Amino acid sequence: MTVTAVLAAALAVGTALLTDPRDTGLRAAGQHPAGREPSAASGRWVATWTAAPVSAASDTAHDPAGTTVRNTVHSSTGGDAARITLSNLFGTGALVVDRARVNARPVTFGGAGKVTVPAGGRIVSDAVTTRIAADSNLVVSFRTLTTGGHVTQHPRAFQTSYLVGARTTWPVDDWRYLTAVDVFSTTASGTVVAFGDSLTAGSGSTPGANRRWPDLLSDRLKGRWGMANQGISGNRLLSDGRGGIAGTTRFARDALDVTGVRTVIVALGINDAQTASENLDPQRVVDALRRLTAQGHARGLRVIGVTLTPFEGIGNYTPAREAIRQEVNEQIRAQGVFDAYVDFDAVVRDPAAPQRIRADYDSGDHLHFNDTGYRALADSIDLGLLTGGPKG
Repeated sequence: MTVTAVLAAALAVGTALLTDPRDTGLRAAGQHPAGREPSAASGRWVATWTAAPVSAASDTAHDPAGTTVRNTVHSSTGGDAARITLSNLFGTGALVVDRARVNARPVTFGGAGKVTVPAGGRIVSDAVTTRIAADSNLVVSFRTLTTGGHVTQHPRAFQTSYLVGARTTWPVDDWRYLTAVDVFSTTASGTVVAFGDSLTAGSGSTPGANRRWPDLLSDRLKGRWGMANQGISGNRLLSDGRGGIAGTTRFARDALDVTGVRTVIVALGINDAQTASENLDPQRVVDALRRLTAQGHARGLRVIGVTLTPFEGIGNYTPAREAIRQEVNEQIRAQGVFDAYVDFDAVVRDPAAPQRIRADYDSGDHLHFNDTGYRALADSIDLGLLTGGPKG
């Protein structure tokens, strides 16, 4: 099949509208929304960028004539067609969008330039023919005629986007409504999902420089895989909170349902250890991680874990919470939790004080890393771990 024919097949895939009241993304194994599966044997849809929906923001910036949202995102892999996913998960009313663009190319939804996303719903656009380069910045823009009452957002993006009203343009440090950009690729093997908390989202890294560890891992992959960063600042494995919906609840939507996913890297649990009651049973954390692995295996996915990194020096550090971290790490290293693991703890701990982060990796708050620390994490991942299926 020629490249032209492959693209024609890809572009024939229509818009998918998902309207589950809470949009948990929970579907039976093997069921996928229309438009998310590869359209031809010689190519496949993969995620080049993602951001998990986190919370609702009040609609204080909306212009009665419509506000244009210009989300700045960074691709991992390239392709010759693209499509976007918009979420109204936290809306209390309908979200009405028009004038959608990917790098100035018009995007349609079911052939129309205007679309309504009901409260709790999300929508996948039609594909648009446009060349997306790997490791490049994209601007995905659209006008919100109504905003659903609340803005579905991913705050603390560490990337400047913009809101444009009738008279004013202002910067924002969040992504609004946009939760994925997929590309149709003839070369990428699939998508790797990084599922984690602020250490995956990039807290402490240089804003706008794309130096989160998943970005730096993507650089090493050189476009051969899509990289989906599903890290949320403050996210916990076992419970909801300011860091959004619990990891055990959002895993299906934010990891298993990502376009083209083949491998998931789970990097969650440190917030459960360092913010929870000191009598938290570490076995609860380990058992939850095992459940995520089992869910991944049910979809035929490979699930890799990482050890929990040090946090001595933050205000709520205690020896009891450190003991939780150590016990979780001990069981991860025993290789009974994931298909494989990466020892992030060993990479970043201070040899002279292993409960603390190395000073040259510390962003300054003794929990998050600087660019050098995130580089060390990305470089510690054996690329061979990413391939293959679940452990038998």
